Amino acid sequence: MSIEAFDAIIVGAGQAGPAIAARCSQEGLRTAVIERGHFGGTCVNVGCVPTKTLVASARAMHQARRGDEFGFSTGGLQVDMARVKVRKDAIVLQSRTGVEAWMRGLKHTEVIVGAASFVAPATLEVAGRRLSAPRIFLNLGARAATPPLPGLDSVKTLDNETIMQLERVPEHLVIVGGSYIGLEFAQMMRRFGAAVTVVERAKQLLPREDEDVSDGIRAILEAEGVRFEMGSECLSLAPQGQGIAVGAACGDKQPRIVGSHVLLAVGRRPNTDGLALDKAGILTDERGYIVVDEQCRSSADGVWAVGDCNGRGAFTHTAWNDHEIVVANLFDHDARRIADRIPCYALFIDPALGRVGLTDTEARASGRKLLHAKMPMQRVGRAREAGETLGFMKVLVDADSQLILGAAVLGLNGDEVVHTLLGQMAAGQPCSVIARAMHIHPTVSELLPTLLQQLKPFE
Repeated sequence: MSIEAFDAIIVGAGQAGPAIAARCSQEGLRTAVIERGHFGGTCVNVGCVPTKTLVASARAMHQARRGDEFGFSTGGLQVDMARVKVRKDAIVLQSRTGVEAWMRGLKHTEVIVGAASFVAPATLEVAGRRLSAPRIFLNLGARAATPPLPGLDSVKTLDNETIMQLERVPEHLVIVGGSYIGLEFAQMMRRFGAAVTVVERAKQLLPREDEDVSDGIRAILEAEGVRFEMGSECLSLAPQGQGIAVGAACGDKQPRIVGSHVLLAVGRRPNTDGLALDKAGILTDERGYIVVDEQCRSSADGVWAVGDCNGRGAFTHTAWNDHEIVVANLFDHDARRIADRIPCYALFIDPALGRVGLTDTEARASGRKLLHAKMPMQRVGRAREAGETLGFMKVLVDADSQLILGAAVLGLNGDEVVHTLLGQMAAGQPCSVIARAMHIHPTVSELLPTLLQQLKPFE
């Protein structure tokens, strides 16, 4: 079989891949974009776009049920899950077709549909063709991990993809894993009308978060009727009548939780299997993630790994930043690095959690002299007016440099408000810049100066 030569090959049309392809096209490189499934990757098809669409539907229903609180009545409210799904599918399709049209419209670029695998260094086989290039970019994504639970093969379970195909609201959804994904679905499905129980091995939700953040998230969800079974160390599954029995505790006499549906939300695994990476000299770690350096270069010359598959970030925004790092180094003589970015993410329950920088635990471990401030959302006029007073905002500051080290905003618009602090951290400016700034009233962000004016030593 003859080998076709390209200047660049991108495997996977998720978040980072198409942007890299667009830059290669701009540079005049003959480029191949290979995609085995839907264009747009996890975010567009089974991640951010569909889940946030469902979150929006669930929020609308939740707000309608609170009519009496705001001075109106909606009468009987009925959830039509099939129509909710139609709306979600339409928005996903629009995004997906947009990405595909973008790729097919790029100059110097050929789109190839199929599953690729390496046959030699710098050489891939796909759709009966062999392609080679001095620059190969792997944007492979990830998928739901399946835990080795006793009884798993005896029942039908859901993952983050299949749960979004339901056209009826579950009677009782049991979620195995108190993860970020699991908690978003917990609130969403509760608002759609399902009974929801979250079963988690750890004693604390989201163990990587500070205890007050985890407790605040749990309080928000419990207030809406989500139940939690924490410290569930002996998980098992078994059929029981028309439902599924979830064993959440050790010992034969312990009661089981019987649900109509079970969602497994216990982590992700990279889509690196099946590509014969070893034939290209590409190293992976014990979990299957491609080992990369600070510029996303793999162990093989001329091969970069971006997005979820490199284990350096599990978010759409980290994948996009990977693309920025790669093109900056390749084409702009700008030595950007993964280590330059400030960790940031959100948990899209309602109200949301916005997180940047260090947690309290991490800051204490750094040995720095710290300042700390915390304020309940009840203090925020905009939150009271909106009837959204659960949660809090808190910030950590280096006492010597006055630089912001980390923050959490759990509450109304927390996923947006936290960016003010993130921008200040990225600029390397002291916290006094925000503390002395005039903010717009009435907003949630206007309380950030007040928060920073209350800094005290943090031991």
